[in-house]
Amino acid sequence: MDSNTLLNLVEADTESHTSLLQSFIRAASPNPPGDTRDAANVIMSYLRAHDISPEIICPQPSMPNIVSSFFCPSPGPHFIMNGHIDVFPASDGSDWARDPCGTAASVIAYSYLYAHRQYLSGSLALCAVSDEETGGKWGSKYLLDLENSQWRGECMINAEPGGLGTIRFAEKGTLRLSFEIRTEGAHGAYLHRSKSATRIAAKLICELAKIEEISPDLDSELEEYMKRSDVRNAINEAMGKGAADIVLKPTLNIGTIKGGLKVNMIPDHCVFEADVRLPVGLKAEEVMDVIHGILEGYPEAKVEVQEAVSNPAAACSHDHAMVGILAKNAVRVTGMKPLAIPSIGATDCKFWRYKGVPAYVFGVSPETMAARDESVSVEEFLAVVKTHVLAGWEYLGGKI
Repeated sequence: MDSNTLLNLVEADTESHTSLLQSFIRAASPNPPGDTRDAANVIMSYLRAHDISPEIICPQPSMPNIVSSFFCPSPGPHFIMNGHIDVFPASDGSDWARDPCGTAASVIAYSYLYAHRQYLSGSLALCAVSDEETGGKWGSKYLLDLENSQWRGECMINAEPGGLGTIRFAEKGTLRLSFEIRTEGAHGAYLHRSKSATRIAAKLICELAKIEEISPDLDSELEEYMKRSDVRNAINEAMGKGAADIVLKPTLNIGTIKGGLKVNMIPDHCVFEADVRLPVGLKAEEVMDVIHGILEGYPEAKVEVQEAVSNPAAACSHDHAMVGILAKNAVRVTGMKPLAIPSIGATDCKFWRYKGVPAYVFGVSPETMAARDESVSVEEFLAVVKTHVLAGWEYLGGKI
């Protein structure tokens, strides 16, 4: 059997693929709170209907991780397909038409490679996890930290939103910080008696912008690659105009700020949270050195790192064999050649990259990701399914 025959089989089942997608996105799985059992059951039923007996690894009762693996007749590489079941919370859901759904493409692709494993070499594993949106402690990170984990593999792909014109080989890290300012406070008319915690916070926030001036230490080859006009255009096309200007720079966002009790009182307390995105080549320690230097001028303020949701940047090679395989098969399916770029947002790919495993994203457009009425075209979804099937087929030695 060759890849043309396989592709024809995938295309003939379009109605089935769409049906899975519809069922999966209709099953609620917002995280927090993180109860993904209904959505997990949709995946379990699909796999069982395709003669696959998945395993459940469930460190938290309401957050099952669905895993499956198989070995081919001949030795070869150990390949991983990863996706997540949980999604962004969306209040009561009344203002959203649907939820994210990239995992459905991975599940479908896995089922085809499983059905035709006799033509392949090596092994393949599927990891559909339930804790991506809140840090991965009970999802991908948990699986990879298991002793002698079989879910690590030698290369991984997933179908997170990325756009058909890109293959994501790196992503920014996160440094989440809590700042607290305390003063004596006083009546609003008595500014001579106390400093205002909120005014100190405002001034401090402005100074923290110095973080964005820190230059990362980049590999020279990667630095030259990122200067290419076609790469910069691909970044802007995928993530919005201006993304190419910040993808290799640290950014600062003040996500929350709270202070004061009444309009006629000087606030004695103010807290705010900062979200610093760390590009490849920049460590959190370098940013914290700058912050601690700034805080020397603010004796009323202190900072604490939110360790549980802070992660280093993660990258793998932008010219790995899988990049070429994904690009070639994307051209075959869509007529468009995607380029390897870093991502601004975070994915579970980081956990594989931390373990030294190349991990890549090829998925649908992220234009409406996490926005009201987040949606994806069925045509793009099917293109991702086909590309993942063909990429897995080629990587595992299937006849081209």
